[in-house]
Amino acid sequence: MPEPVQTNGMSAAAAALQMLERKQAVLANNLANASTRGFKAEMAFARLMNDQLAATETAIDLKAGTLTETHNPLDLAVEGDGFFVVQTPGGERFVRNGSFRLNADRQLVDDKGNTVLGEAGPITLPPGAVEIDAAGLVTVNGKAQGRLRLERVAAGTDLQHEGGTQFVPDASRQAIPAGERTIKQGFVEESNVNTMAAMTEMLTVLHRYGAAQKTLSTLDAARGIAVSDLAKPV
Repeated sequence: MPEPVQTNGMSAAAAALQMLERKQAVLANNLANASTRGFKAEMAFARLMNDQLAATETAIDLKAGTLTETHNPLDLAVEGDGFFVVQTPGGERFVRNGSFRLNADRQLVDDKGNTVLGEAGPITLPPGAVEIDAAGLVTVNGKAQGRLRLERVAAGTDLQHEGGTQFVPDASRQAIPAGERTIKQGFVEESNVNTMAAMTEMLTVLHRYGAAQKTLSTLDAARGIAVSDLAKPV
């Protein structure tokens, strides 16, 4: 366990500047993804452990975004909790962005070309009218082609963002039973970023950053006076 840091005004002000810089970067990233479908906003906060200086940590806001109707039969949205599962070069990942399409092999893929997984693996669709019910059963011209995987994690789990709209599953992942699913065909989920709240918070962070900078400058000036003036012999 690291030795406690002996805090003072200078170290506390410097830690505040670092925390505010990190928070501003998180807010800027949220705003940059305000129009990214399926994006989940991040929150930055300071955590004080024992006598250590505050450390900046982040958490993901998994609150659902609004649903937009597209009338595209391959666009899907999840109402409530749950994630679609895609296969990426780095392994399986969760996504909420259901803007799906068919690749050259007629496999269902996401907007990055990653294969969307069904309960029996990748889903390949023949030509015809595609229908996907609330439980994720995919049919073409009335013939079943597979059921989408839909998984969730334990409440309070802090998922890790990857690639903007992808999330790394953790050990608490579990399949959602068909009867507990609500998948909407012809809809997509928008970002859950509240742009007005994010911009307002950015201004607040900017003002706090300026105050912390002023505090650091004042303390530095006071220390300079102590060294250069008070130490002079009389």
